[in-house]
Amino acid sequence: MKVLLTGATGLVGTELVSLLLKNGISVNYLTTSKDKIQDEPNYKGFYWSPESGEIDNHCIEDVDAVINLAGSPIAKRWTDSYKKQILNSRVASVNAIYNLLKNNPNSVHQFISASAIGIYPNSLDKVYSEDDTSFDTSFLSTVVQQWETASDKMETLGVKVAKIRTGLVLSGKGGALKELATPIKYGFGAAFGSGQQMQSWIHLDDLAGIYAYVLHNELEGIYNAVAPHPVTNHTLVELAAKVMDKPFFLPNVPKLVMELILGEMHTLLFDSQNVSAKKIISEGYQFKYLSLEKALQVELKS
Repeated sequence: MKVLLTGATGLVGTELVSLLLKNGISVNYLTTSKDKIQDEPNYKGFYWSPESGEIDNHCIEDVDAVINLAGSPIAKRWTDSYKKQILNSRVASVNAIYNLLKNNPNSVHQFISASAIGIYPNSLDKVYSEDDTSFDTSFLSTVVQQWETASDKMETLGVKVAKIRTGLVLSGKGGALKELATPIKYGFGAAFGSGQQMQSWIHLDDLAGIYAYVLHNELEGIYNAVAPHPVTNHTLVELAAKVMDKPFFLPNVPKLVMELILGEMHTLLFDSQNVSAKKIISEGYQFKYLSLEKALQVELKS
């Protein structure tokens, strides 16, 4: 089997490439940097520019499925121009792949795209499943809705589509956990706001595992990629401090303070999404990390 992958050199992509290669699956990957192009027997790079629509058509040769992880990071101050980049980087990437598949019919039978639990409204009470469709007009929700709509176009080409709505990814190699751990490391760990907002997390190994599982079993539809036991923000920070053997006594950080520092992006820290993992579990996926403390110990224990 051969897979075409976007976002292969990012945090999730690097882990997924390793897992796919271990399972005997060859990887072609698209990159916007010609310096990152490699040419190995089972791992070949190809240049693309989603914004201009430029793409090396050789990337699709003998490919059975496409996994799309492309998109600009959201953990960066949301200026008006950067908000456009967050949206355009996702939609343009999917559209470029759509045109690639349209021009090379019958080559690919499966399209798996990253998505995000940010599509669900902020709520301290509701538990969200993949069946929920009452979205709001917040920036992140709007981005994810347009991202998924673009992915759904693949179905018109006779391609099976799966969308992986991802929660807070836990990895000591980078991403949100590394940012969270930095103030804790220096003894300044504190919950945000009320601390009661729900954090639906997933260990990086399980996120890569879900992509591989959806690929292997040719699953279609939406899947929440979150561990089965979400926690409050207070519990997350408290456990991280415990694992790192650091104090946890400071008062919660007021919302107004973080809004002044981060602007609109502060919603990443204060929004609450309690998201269910029942659907992917019902398909037979078995999580490696069910315990948040175990996941944190693996990633943060020095």
